[in-house]
Amino acid sequence: MTYIEKLCYNAKEASKKASSLKTSLKNQALLNLAFSLEKNREEIKKANKIDLELANQKGISKPMLKRLELTDAKIDQMIDGVKQIASLKDPVGETITGYLRPNGLEVRKVRVPLGVIGIIYESRPNVTVDVAALCLKSGNAVVLRGGSESINSNMMLVKIIRDSFDESLIPQNVINIVETTDRAAVNELLTQKKYIDVIIPRGGKGLIRNCIENSTIPVIEHGDGNCHVYVDKYADMNIAYDIVINAKVQNPSVCNACESLLIHKDISRDFLPKIVNILGEKGVEIRGCDKSLEICPSINKASQEDWATEYNDLIISLKIVDSLEEAILHIQNYGSGHSEAIISDNTKSIAEFKNRVDASCIFINTSTRFNDGYELGKGAEMGISTQKLHARGPMGLEEITTYKYIVVGNGQVRG
Repeated sequence: MTYIEKLCYNAKEASKKASSLKTSLKNQALLNLAFSLEKNREEIKKANKIDLELANQKGISKPMLKRLELTDAKIDQMIDGVKQIASLKDPVGETITGYLRPNGLEVRKVRVPLGVIGIIYESRPNVTVDVAALCLKSGNAVVLRGGSESINSNMMLVKIIRDSFDESLIPQNVINIVETTDRAAVNELLTQKKYIDVIIPRGGKGLIRNCIENSTIPVIEHGDGNCHVYVDKYADMNIAYDIVINAKVQNPSVCNACESLLIHKDISRDFLPKIVNILGEKGVEIRGCDKSLEICPSINKASQEDWATEYNDLIISLKIVDSLEEAILHIQNYGSGHSEAIISDNTKSIAEFKNRVDASCIFINTSTRFNDGYELGKGAEMGISTQKLHARGPMGLEEITTYKYIVVGNGQVRG
């Protein structure tokens, strides 16, 4: 066996035991992990510092460095997320539906783990803990393949995770990490259909495209986030200012950040100058349509390509629209199905927007930044699926299970 084959084989073997672990045992393991993360906080930051220094030397952008950095606040959130997952209902064994057939057969549809999940991700080492905790609670095993830029952080976190398990009760191979940064390992991982049940890629378009094109294993796509905020003519402008700034500036390098701002023409002369000024003070480059340049000549002219771009940076495209209809059509044309927001106090505008805009999450008078497993009460997420089979939006515990049918009879045979 090659190194990757052995890793995947170990995960498969561990998944056979993980699928039937008692809820109380899994919850205790998660609480032990939360304690271990706190206990090893300084070791985590030391390993992360090595990654940050190497990334700086490579000239990685500031927004991407922010994704890579493990601050005390991020470690606190990881710990809290693990505790939240421990407190959530165990999906394994849940009866989704049940019914009795006329012939007396009792049919139940029951949740079971997917098995072995392969996750390929970039930059964010907190994903390592989030994924490990979700997989443990849902009875899955996982093979982690993080980016080379976060290898030291990820290795340290996996060591802490595995050391926190009682090996006599939970096999350490429930959590596995690819220790090589060789890119060839990714393509080999994508062919391990014998051992891995699903691949979840989290990263840029290139990574996702590579997984879709080369995987022999089903892929749940964590697509890009060309997310829009539409400020309707009926919007509360004070609320709109806060939401736009939060959606764009709070963490511009993530997939649920706002990349395009749409403003109704009826409020543009009042709203646009102030939002341009605020965004400018925050260091945001604005690329606007011709109508917006007439109001604020200082902003840059947008190209056709800008409307379809996920910047992951302090850049935003801006368009003045004549109507709600034009805003919806623009999103339908350029949106990536991730996160879309409307700011309005008009119930008809809101209803039209939420019914016609197709995305994993629609936000009404709030920030797109809430499209996140932790923020939506799932403890953490495996990723945010922008496809429709079999999961969509933040993937928590239920989204990394499947089901089987249990049919109970008392001697029935088919005629």
